[in-house]
Amino acid sequence: MMTDEPVRFRGACPHDCPDTCATITEVEDGRAVRFYADPEHPVTRGWLCAKVRPYLERVTSDERLLYPLRRVGPKGAGQWQRISWDEALATIAVRWQAIIAQYGAAAILPYSYSGTLGLVQTVMMDARLWGRMGASGLERAICSAAAHAAVMATLGARHSADYADVRQSKLVLIWGHNPASTGPHFMPFLREAQKAGTYVVVIDPRRTLTARSADEHLQPRPATDGALALGLMQVIFAEGLHDEAWLEAHSHGWRELRERASAYPPDHVAAITGIPAETIVNLARRYATTKPALLKTADGVQRHQNGGQIFRALLCLPALVGQYGVRGGGLAYSTGGYATWDAEALTHRSACPPVPRVINMNRLGAALTGEATDPPVKSLFVYCANPVASSPNAGLIVEGLQREDLFTVVHEQFMTDTADYADLVLPATTQLEHTDLHRAYGHRYLQYNHAAVVPPGECKSNWDVSRLLAQAMGYTEPWLHESAEEALAGVLEASRATNPYLTGITLERLQQEGTVPLHFTEATDIPFGDLRFPTPSGKVELASSLMEARGLDPLPNYEEPDEYVAARAHGATDGLILISGASHHFVSSSLANQPSLRAKEGEPFIEIHPSDAAQRQISDGAYVIVENQRGWCELRARVTDDVPPGVAVAPKGPWAKFSRHQRNINWTTPDALADLAGQSTFHSNIVYVRPVS
Repeated sequence: MMTDEPVRFRGACPHDCPDTCATITEVEDGRAVRFYADPEHPVTRGWLCAKVRPYLERVTSDERLLYPLRRVGPKGAGQWQRISWDEALATIAVRWQAIIAQYGAAAILPYSYSGTLGLVQTVMMDARLWGRMGASGLERAICSAAAHAAVMATLGARHSADYADVRQSKLVLIWGHNPASTGPHFMPFLREAQKAGTYVVVIDPRRTLTARSADEHLQPRPATDGALALGLMQVIFAEGLHDEAWLEAHSHGWRELRERASAYPPDHVAAITGIPAETIVNLARRYATTKPALLKTADGVQRHQNGGQIFRALLCLPALVGQYGVRGGGLAYSTGGYATWDAEALTHRSACPPVPRVINMNRLGAALTGEATDPPVKSLFVYCANPVASSPNAGLIVEGLQREDLFTVVHEQFMTDTADYADLVLPATTQLEHTDLHRAYGHRYLQYNHAAVVPPGECKSNWDVSRLLAQAMGYTEPWLHESAEEALAGVLEASRATNPYLTGITLERLQQEGTVPLHFTEATDIPFGDLRFPTPSGKVELASSLMEARGLDPLPNYEEPDEYVAARAHGATDGLILISGASHHFVSSSLANQPSLRAKEGEPFIEIHPSDAAQRQISDGAYVIVENQRGWCELRARVTDDVPPGVAVAPKGPWAKFSRHQRNINWTTPDALADLAGQSTFHSNIVYVRPVS
């Protein structure tokens, strides 16, 4: 007996990863029966990472939130009552209108980040409703703020080549980045390059999956990357290995940078970083004389208090050796600067009141417990985020969420650590159940996500909730009530008029083809191939006029993070520098409740060097207390020389509710801000580790 062929829907992985994979969902009788990678996509190439491969498990989970819920017991007690959407919306509108009448809309704080990276479900949701309301702005600086600010100050745009161009590289420096876990579709291209003779150097305190297959692995002390980069520059300048003609023609401030770098000779840098002086000299010579040379980095390296200056230093290196504008050379960081959107079409800012204030998301706990005043935060609306699991100083966040006078609404797929403390929980769609458009930051394609199945229960998308809230609040502006397709079409049309990279890209084409390449010409295909940089000088700004105008050091510099200095000043000699890098099976805290992925990732752990373990009488596999002045958590010890002495690693991502004592590593991470753009400082963290009694 013949059966109908399944219907196939093209989509995109929505998670915070540079690969932005193209997916296909097969549907039979209204049910998604298969989910897999698009074999025709030039980057995805028919395979998905370990995180996303079992996505149908998530979509069909019995633990999905399906109906609006109202809290009926104490906050955090897990006592809920099902209510209707009408009741939920009416409750929100009444509470918000009362708050606005008494305190002003600034007392309402929307909190979101990268639970999905879609243009509609995140970017428009972030901009339109809250702008019309006049709610507090959110400085979304938890991930990449310092790096983005550094790139704009130095290069003027986040432009990068596709992964495939690494095949042209003769040398690749992978600096503070573990693409095998956080951007795995780069790795097959790197393997092809290695087979052809490309030399790969990984610079990372931890022996990561990526480092294991490198030709050379340098393990600097955390937060000393800026000093190491300046040390490489000192050798390059001192030995005359810099490309002076290129610097003279295409850079601003190279002589000042040479003077700054002269304070970082190899012996001095060796004392700061722990990297032998001979190794520093050899790497500088290799980088200066092997071309094309590619420096590939990501956001983890700048999550230090000195993270802005670290990134500024890294950005200067390709200029010294004339590698910007060279295929296979230069910088591989982000392609996110190509598909930019018309700001007015996206936000309708001209029709909204001024943003009354901006609260840095890294300071959420502080804001909820008294730092935000005049007015205090009286309502929190959380979507695309789980701050109790993924934001710094989580214990302080929990303290704030327990305020009885704080009205908290969480729109989510599952009952997260944050949803546990909500007054109302609203059920959200997954990627298979709504429409969206995705741009990547690792490759140069746009991808349309078709809704493949009807949402289960009463789940609604972010955009549909935004439209319902606008209606409940009495806002009549048409741009608050457009369908997802209408909103996308309008933004694409307006953006296409001024952005040549969007030439020929229409909503209809995206819907038909699924994946559409951005438009490049021979002159624009290589990042900065014309050697014109959209900076004030039109050159690579090694000495940045933008930084100077803000009262900041215009040249890269190295300063030790305050937390390290303070620990030493207090005579604390037994602290470890803790890095909370990415988990292999989670995307930050996304997917970290999925049983199969939790089983693969294993129990939350901390890696500690054998010498540090012996000093503390810690055995492999034992439970340990990890603590500092902010809080503590209990993890299982992994004694390993994958980390150097004095350094520990506890990957981020595990939810508190699935961890011992319902705490994860973010009970210890600092909520201090970095030297640039309000960046988070997760990795500038001193902890003290001891066996569980």
